Amino acid sequence: MIDQKKEQQVKARRWLSKLPKVSKISWRDLSLSLGPVLVLSALALIIAMHFVRPAPPDTLNMVSGSEGSTYRKNAEKYAVILKRNGIKLNLLPSQGSLDNLQQLADPDSKIDIGFVPSGLATDTDVSNLVSLGSVFYQPVSIFYRAPKAIERLSQLKGKRIAIGREGSGTRFLALALLKANGIKPDEGPTKLETLEGAVAMQALIDRKVDAIFLSGDSAAPSNLRQLLHTPGVNLFDYPQAEGYLRRFRYLSKIEIPAGAFDLGENLPAKPTIMLAPTVELIARQDLHPALSDLLIEAAREVNGRATLMQKAGEFPAPLQRDIPISNDASRYYQSGKGFMYRNLPFWLASLLDRTLVVLLPILVVLIPGLRMVPSIYGWRIKNRIYRYYGDLMALERAALQPLDAVEREALMQRLSDIEKAVITVKMPAAFADQIYVLRQHINFVRMRLVPAAPAPAPEADAL
Repeated sequence: MIDQKKEQQVKARRWLSKLPKVSKISWRDLSLSLGPVLVLSALALIIAMHFVRPAPPDTLNMVSGSEGSTYRKNAEKYAVILKRNGIKLNLLPSQGSLDNLQQLADPDSKIDIGFVPSGLATDTDVSNLVSLGSVFYQPVSIFYRAPKAIERLSQLKGKRIAIGREGSGTRFLALALLKANGIKPDEGPTKLETLEGAVAMQALIDRKVDAIFLSGDSAAPSNLRQLLHTPGVNLFDYPQAEGYLRRFRYLSKIEIPAGAFDLGENLPAKPTIMLAPTVELIARQDLHPALSDLLIEAAREVNGRATLMQKAGEFPAPLQRDIPISNDASRYYQSGKGFMYRNLPFWLASLLDRTLVVLLPILVVLIPGLRMVPSIYGWRIKNRIYRYYGDLMALERAALQPLDAVEREALMQRLSDIEKAVITVKMPAAFADQIYVLRQHINFVRMRLVPAAPAPAPEADAL
């Protein structure tokens, strides 16, 4: 008897083990709730990745002029500063300002940055270039011999004028200024010589030319001082300076105080106006933003000091010339370096900067979306339950109407179908309480559909 009872218990346990398991989670509803959040996050991440710049290169090529030139000396100082941040600056030679511009504008060249005076970009396609700002003045000094001071460049008509070699920035600017005063090459008696620098200075001292244009390295303060000490040689003043500035918007006015070149001899003897283009730091459009900031920082360290021609802190400056200021440079001049680049090593700041761009969609889309998933998941499950309540309400309203036996039986059958559907529907165990409440409500409606039993007939009074 005992063995038979144990056998029955084993059979019962086996039968119970075959009962269908109720899942704790509806994976279908969870996937439908979580799926849209993951898709939106992926789209946001793809969009963010489109704007993520690669890591900044560790090498830049800079066209820097000839050995010993001002451009070269500045570039060498930039190289030292960039090296502190792990960037190697290769310095490549050139034939001068115009050659710098042409190499930068050439899409096949490997040049990334270079110094270019403003005003040269009139005949060159510079659509692929941007400016990181002006970094220093490059004055145009005009010295001449004449019995008395001249006030207009047009008074040099018919004279012998040294304007620099072909392709130089000095020659380009000299021709523009002379043309504005009615003096053109190969027209009239004026002779334009291709002399420049020390050769042009000696020709003026030896009276072989009547005037010379000096710019860049040729116009170093020591050279200007030497010419001012030469008897009969005068530095051209610009009484029409404002007129030149209106016509040549790439020029700036510099006022040289009396005695600036020689206090003992008081040279110049009175305040003198000079005109100067600014030398700009020009780069390719695809220059990495982090390197843009680093180069402007280098320019601030190298070119921000006071000199005879500029005040302290005057450069670098976002002066709008022929080539537009880059968006990265404009942002830097407005707000400076970003927090990370101010407080972290360059390589680490660059890495974190790119990482944050990737993390942004996760922080903005994925995390809030994940917080909403439980609510969406619960809504989907409850919505499945609420659908049956609509049918129950319809049946209960029908029960209020007069019903014959056939109609009542049809309603009871429909109610049984609803109950069967509720029992067999796949529902997570976490929502079982709501299922059993629903079944209680089904029984409540069933009671409403059961016809009331007729009241018993009253018993006759005993006689």
